[in-house]
Parts: sequence; structure tokens; C-alpha cells
Amino acid sequence: MLTLAPDIEVLARFGRALADPIRCRILLALRQAPAHPADLADALGVSRTRLSNHLACLRDCGLVVALPAGRRTRYELADERLGHALDDLRTAVVAVEADRTCPDADEKGCC
Repeated sequence: MLTLAPDIEVLARFGRALADPIRCRILLALRQAPAHPADLADALGVSRTRLSNHLACLRDCGLVVALPAGRRTRYELADERLGHALDDLRTAVVAVEADRTCPDADEKGCC
């Protein structure tokens, strides 16, 4: 059971990061390989300004780090375990979705 404030805060930050589809796409892209913001913006089809705001959120959440690379900045996941966590979370959600045991899921929009 999570009772320590730091544990809860960490999960809340992770949840806040995952609450936006663009941030999810950024994390999944960085799971594959580090990238420069311009390349990420092009790959995701978003403006550089919008991407910059999302990267700032992910940095504040402690999920990505910005590393200077000459005159440019490269982004990567703050810890390689985050990539594994994203994979585990994604496959767990898919497994739960496939096993929809709640009979009211479609009507109530839950589960």
C-alpha cells in the first residue's frame, strides 16, 4: 500500500505526464532513441513551440533530461527503467482491456 507522500507524488507526476497524448507520444519516441526537439516535432507532427511546452512538463516531472549536444539539445528518458515501465504499463492496460470483466463498462464508460 502506498502511504508515503514521496511515493504518491512520484505516481501523481507520472500520471500527469501520461495524461496528455502528445506527452505519451514523446515518451514512446524517446523510449526508442534520444532525439533533438526539431526532429521530435517533425516526427510527431506538432509545432516546436507546443513540443517545447510538453518537454518542459516532462522535465519538471523528472521523466526526461535535456543534454547539450554542441549548439543543440538532445532529449532522452531520465532513466532507462522508464522505458521498461512504459512497456509494462502499456501491456498491462492492453491485458486488462482484453479481459473486461465489468459488465457495465460500455454503459458507464468505466474500466
